[in-house]
Amino acid sequence: MNQSREHTLKEKIDSFIFGKLIDQPRWELEKALIGHVNSVLDLGCGSHSDIGYFKKQLERTVGVDLFLPSINISRENQLHHEYYKIDILSAAEYFGENSFDCVVALDVIEHLEKTDGLHLLDQMETIARKKVIIFTPNGFLEQKPFDGNEWQRHVSGWEIDEMRQMGFDIIGINGWKPLRGPRARITIRPKSFWKRMSYLSELYVTKNPQFAFQILCVKNL
Repeated sequence: MNQSREHTLKEKIDSFIFGKLIDQPRWELEKALIGHVNSVLDLGCGSHSDIGYFKKQLERTVGVDLFLPSINISRENQLHHEYYKIDILSAAEYFGENSFDCVVALDVIEHLEKTDGLHLLDQMETIARKKVIIFTPNGFLEQKPFDGNEWQRHVSGWEIDEMRQMGFDIIGINGWKPLRGPRARITIRPKSFWKRMSYLSELYVTKNPQFAFQILCVKNL
């Protein structure tokens, strides 16, 4: 059996055993969005936003990013209905108050200085009618730029307690925190074993987010 076929077989076995645990962020997003909102503004959408999985189930999804190459890749993959190259910190000025059911920022707020991140949250609450959703590491996670995109650098960390104080419900994502590092990659060898342990640990950290690698923060307005 060649390496490619062996890798595919392992993926199929993992999918059968672990099911939705393999792509937990997507399924938690689906629970928060589908049946609750019809329009979503995706701030800092990047090139591969999970919102693209729900495009056909939503009436309108709009991707916003300042890095044009990311917008172009996302547009080629038809992840959103519309795209805009604008500064996300000016989004409320551009789109207006209560213009979307839900506003999301997935893997975005940690790339902003703290004051800018708080301003972003204010912008999101201005635009959203029903929900604001943030996906971010649990606390500060060092990450350097990659793919020629300086915006990929992490400059702030967001803690569970501060998000709760701002009215967010918190869901633990991607398993036990010590198992992963930058870009949510497994850092301990053998990686195939610890990746599976990470999947299993999601069963606990989902409702105990203080132990999770990342957090999904949902605020109902």
